[in-house]
Amino acid sequence: MLANIIIWIVVGAIAGWLASLVMKTNRGQSLGEDIIVGIVGGFVGGFILDILNVGGDVSGINLVSIVVAFFGAVVLLFVMKAARGTAQV
Repeated sequence: MLANIIIWIVVGAIAGWLASLVMKTNRGQSLGEDIIVGIVGGFVGGFILDILNVGGDVSGINLVSIVVAFFGAVVLLFVMKAARGTAQV
């Protein structure tokens, strides 16, 4: 249980930080926000990839988990920026 929480925090931090760099929100995001964006991104990415029948779940500290969470975090940050009216395609 505790190990799973630590894994989600680590994967969330990495994915959230990378997504914030890509989406250029890193100057306004703290480590805590990166972790939250990465964790929520893991759910979003898993959900989207599941709908597309690609598969992909966050199941440990590995490249696939980080990529899935990163993908979801980028989508999440894009939607958030679009809602604020600051998104650029």
